[in-house]
Amino acid sequence: MKKVSFYLLLLSVFALTAMSFTANYGGRTAVTYKVDTAASQVGWKGYKVTGEHAGTIKVKNGNIQFEDGKFTGGSFEIDMNTITPTGMSEGMQKKLEGHLKSDDFFGAAKFPVSTFVITKVVSRGTPGSYKITGNITIKETTKEIKFDATVNEHEGQVTAEANIRLDRSEFNVRYGSGSFFDNLGDKTIYDEFDLNIKLVAHR
Repeated sequence: MKKVSFYLLLLSVFALTAMSFTANYGGRTAVTYKVDTAASQVGWKGYKVTGEHAGTIKVKNGNIQFEDGKFTGGSFEIDMNTITPTGMSEGMQKKLEGHLKSDDFFGAAKFPVSTFVITKVVSRGTPGSYKITGNITIKETTKEIKFDATVNEHEGQVTAEANIRLDRSEFNVRYGSGSFFDNLGDKTIYDEFDLNIKLVAHR
């Protein structure tokens, strides 16, 4: 008899939990997809008077949120200690990598993680196409940014892609910036840099 009562109690708890979930979401179904850090990638490209540098940086973790099959939000973190230049000799790569991680640029030892949190999602009128607004934090400085993105869900997997242009000087990354230093000549590094973000997430 006690065993039967225990099972009835468990069933009651599960039923109440389910009712609470439905009430909280007004009958809508919310699903959170976890970012697959191994399958996701972020590419970057910076520009200077004499050329450009490109490379990669790794996603530390993140999530993408859907409600009733529609993309509604998400967030992710970037591991600043994984910033890696590409397309150069090993010696040059290590030198540039060290400089980018130093206090001249992103200060990876002191600021090891950069974050992005979505605050608003608006459909652009075609399936999978969205205008995203969110807050990006680099070196403990947070700025609101807006950009277009493609986000699709299929059989339990979400893919998301976006190209974002940022102004590094807004995040106190001013080394070689013509906006703050005079007479740099061909040593000038432009403030704007590009990110190409490709995320894969699973339920």
